[in-house]
Amino acid sequence: MQRLRTFDASGFDLGIFEQAVRSYAHGHWPVSDLLGPGFPTLGDHFHPILALLAPLYRLWPSPACLLVAQAFLFALSAVPVTRCASRVLGTRRGVVVGVGYVLSWGLLSAVNFDFHEVCFAVPMLAFAAEHLLRERWRAAVWCALPLVLVKEDLPLTLAAVGVVLVLNRQRRLGWAVIVFGVACSALLFLVVLPALNPSGGYAHSGGFDPFGGAIVKVSMLLALVAPTAFAALRSPVLLLAVPTLLWRLVSANDRYWGMGYHYSAVLMPVVFLAGLHGARRVSRWLPACALVAGLASLGLQAAHLTSGVWTPSQRAGVDRVLARIPDGATVLASNRLAPRLTSRCTVLFFDGVTRSRPEWVVVARPEQSWPTTLESKAFAEAELERTGYLRVDGTDAVVLLHRA
Repeated sequence: MQRLRTFDASGFDLGIFEQAVRSYAHGHWPVSDLLGPGFPTLGDHFHPILALLAPLYRLWPSPACLLVAQAFLFALSAVPVTRCASRVLGTRRGVVVGVGYVLSWGLLSAVNFDFHEVCFAVPMLAFAAEHLLRERWRAAVWCALPLVLVKEDLPLTLAAVGVVLVLNRQRRLGWAVIVFGVACSALLFLVVLPALNPSGGYAHSGGFDPFGGAIVKVSMLLALVAPTAFAALRSPVLLLAVPTLLWRLVSANDRYWGMGYHYSAVLMPVVFLAGLHGARRVSRWLPACALVAGLASLGLQAAHLTSGVWTPSQRAGVDRVLARIPDGATVLASNRLAPRLTSRCTVLFFDGVTRSRPEWVVVARPEQSWPTTLESKAFAEAELERTGYLRVDGTDAVVLLHRA
């Protein structure tokens, strides 16, 4: 919430998800104009579960609605983790493990990078893993089944639940879950997403590089199991983390390799519950390791929180300029400004390319270089002013243009 107030949140990805939820809330097919004019978000990632946020968004049409919903879902996942820890280690030490879990680096890193659909998968996996530990096989499957509606790769995690069932001699149920999970992922990757994507293909293939970034990858894996005193390695429940780890480690996209962003959130409940399952010999050390790791994670993430992109007086000036844009307008906006407009305007992404010519353009200063250079963005802004846009307002932090 602090990042949103201080313009430290971004259109990529908070604004994109708000546009999708806003579409659902108004009874429309989910689109995100930040990805491209009228771009269908189900062609980018398959996450129809976002429709569940539509009623809440109608009551509170703000990007903050999504942030609070994500925080609630992460908090909900702490219930099975803490309950299981208390049963295995006793109430006091179980609560300590629960605190370590909610401060785990995977969850805090996700919270610190806006909103993402994987927040729905975190409590699903937490409850599913708890049921596996208690040998409630069918309940585990029912908790994991909605993963197919969260993201296209997560049906493979559902298949991993089936593998754990087979290892526990639940062969008929396990193989049915394996086949269903693999078939769902194949259908989504090969048929559904290419059919819904305007380019006709999967948007995030990106190539393979299984041998790149070895130090970063090994560091991430060690940080993943260290909070459980490495006890998670003793449990077959850890197999639920394998599909997510595999696609991340073989990808050529180096953002997937490390501990940043939201990619490790779905791993946290799996690792902690696997650690509790394998904690017979290290049960005394597990609460201390979980708590120390959690406090270290909290310190690292707190260091990333800044006082904002601009000073308080500059932010007040930016808010005043943005207020001049009428509700319902179509706006070409910088990444940091987009989340302040997506709840009431049609927002396109200002990326240094001037193909889109909406009525309003609002550009932040200093602008991020991503995804193009600062020079190209300055050129695009000057080109707009040369070809029919007038500068109608601005400060040292933002410029507002209106099409003449």
